[in-house]
Amino acid sequence: MPQTSLETIQTLITVRDYIRWAASRFAEAKLFHGQGTATALDDAAALILHSLHLPYNLSESYFSARLTEEERHKIADLVNRRIQARIPSAYLMHEAIFAGLAFYVDERVLVPRSPIAELIREQFMPWVAADQVQNILDLCTGSACIAIACAYAFPDAQVDAVDLSEDALEVAKINVAKHEVAEQLTLYHSDLFSALPARKYDLIVSNPPYVAISEWEQLPDEFHAEPEMGFTGGETGLDLVIKILVDAAGYLSEQGALIVEVGSSAETLQAQFADVPFYWLDFEQGGDGVFLLTAEQVFTFNQLFSEALN
Repeated sequence: MPQTSLETIQTLITVRDYIRWAASRFAEAKLFHGQGTATALDDAAALILHSLHLPYNLSESYFSARLTEEERHKIADLVNRRIQARIPSAYLMHEAIFAGLAFYVDERVLVPRSPIAELIREQFMPWVAADQVQNILDLCTGSACIAIACAYAFPDAQVDAVDLSEDALEVAKINVAKHEVAEQLTLYHSDLFSALPARKYDLIVSNPPYVAISEWEQLPDEFHAEPEMGFTGGETGLDLVIKILVDAAGYLSEQGALIVEVGSSAETLQAQFADVPFYWLDFEQGGDGVFLLTAEQVFTFNQLFSEALN
């Protein structure tokens, strides 16, 4: 697709002009929108408002504000990069919003977009008693968005966050510092539970890699701008999910709960373990493929899995 011409830039004047123009270009280029924004218009608005250092909930009265020539060229460059390289807007902005909080992101981590954010805002009620949550574990933390959002939701709890990717943990450190939660949140370089101290958790939350390799290969270009390590979970997508289910029994408190996002692999998981009473959560703001198991149910899964192996 050709670069934006100087003539085009000169005809676009206001914030509204540039959002409308960018949205039209994104639609024409058939970009994929699913990494923090749902539509071409949402994507354009987020990218342009962020580039202008304006809030996403900008008052309507400011949309008629005129842009400087420097601002116009900056926006045109971002729009061109978004289209030509199929780079998710969150990477161009180095920012993603999750659970109402802003997080630094770059190509070392997936763009935060899990429906688990809705559960965190509701303190996982009615499945846990918020005042009894003392220890929380976030497995496969990536940018640490889930762990940090949990720290806000449960200010009296201690939060541990784990990732196998050292690159991801570097991004997580940026966000821990940004949100000033270092005293409450500890990062671990670990293959799931392997490097954790002996501790029981009242909540174990995870958005692990769960996409089957064959499915990942067919995803839009924007997904391939993100780290494959954050997506693929083996041939079925369930390699890490099953490890979490097997090992979580040793880390959950008696009143604890395990919440895991498995997305498109939900049907495969349910079919493979038909006797396990996965509770599939519903979301008012969209999203699916997230299950909840109580500590007792996780222990039952562990027994069933052990018996199947023997």
